[in-house]
Amino acid sequence: MLTLNWKKFGIVTGLSLSLFAAGCSQNDTEDTTNGSESGSSDGEAAETTNVGEAVDYAITGIEPGAGITEKTDLALEEYENLSGWEQETSSTAAMLTALGDAIENEEPIVVTGWSPHFMFAQYDLKYLEDPKGVYGETEYIGTIARQGLEEDMPEAYTILDNFHWDPADMEKVMLDAQESDLETAAQDWVDNNGDVVSEWTDGVDSVDGDSIELVLTPWDTERASANVAKVVLEQQGYDVTLTPVDPSVMFEAIATGDGDASLAPWLPVTHSSFYEKYEGQFVDLGENLSGAKIGLVVPTYMDVDSIEDLEAAE
Repeated sequence: MLTLNWKKFGIVTGLSLSLFAAGCSQNDTEDTTNGSESGSSDGEAAETTNVGEAVDYAITGIEPGAGITEKTDLALEEYENLSGWEQETSSTAAMLTALGDAIENEEPIVVTGWSPHFMFAQYDLKYLEDPKGVYGETEYIGTIARQGLEEDMPEAYTILDNFHWDPADMEKVMLDAQESDLETAAQDWVDNNGDVVSEWTDGVDSVDGDSIELVLTPWDTERASANVAKVVLEQQGYDVTLTPVDPSVMFEAIATGDGDASLAPWLPVTHSSFYEKYEGQFVDLGENLSGAKIGLVVPTYMDVDSIEDLEAAE
């Protein structure tokens, strides 16, 4: 299990992130959603002749340690028109609050966003085009394990290796959690998707209380997948601990064997620097969800479509 030092310096404030009321859609990875009552798609109010000035040349970000935060810092360097802009980091919850407040008042805002995420169903949003490819194309979420896990816990290794679901599945858990909590939503999903779960556990024998630790980032997406995996592993007899930490700590924990596995890496772009730093020190089990995406996001009522459309600070 991760030591106190890991938990003291690695666990981020995102542990207490709250879910916001929203629906979820399979089309999160598209530039726009299928519509909602929040905001306005006709461009009546919140259009501006100078987006940069209107948002004080600031991008509303999330936690400092997140991969998307690093990519946004890189975007500020790569795009000449972002000269003078800053990324304001805080927490995912704070970003979502700022986004909701801006849309309620039909004001402009630029945020760091990712999908799957329920905010794309809650609001009419779009990704800004990224001509320089800083944020990469569509990504996948992968699974990594410490070296030796297959030999030590072959049953758990098999389940984690087989674990794969769709964005709609993840969004369903996130949506249901708004009415209860992630643990309950994960249990309900497992109970209602026995055919999928049976594919993960096919041929796997039960164990008697073996302990396993899954390390994750504090994003709601990763909390959803970790909690579903926890339910399935516990049904096979494992004693499961979930430890949310900063992404850099997550990779280091698996590489050093302080954690057993993680379903949280976003690849090949978002967590690429951490992956490359520890490559060869962990086992890559491949993707567990495809169709993920990150980038700069704005409400659809804003008259801007590309990062290059944002004006430099005067």
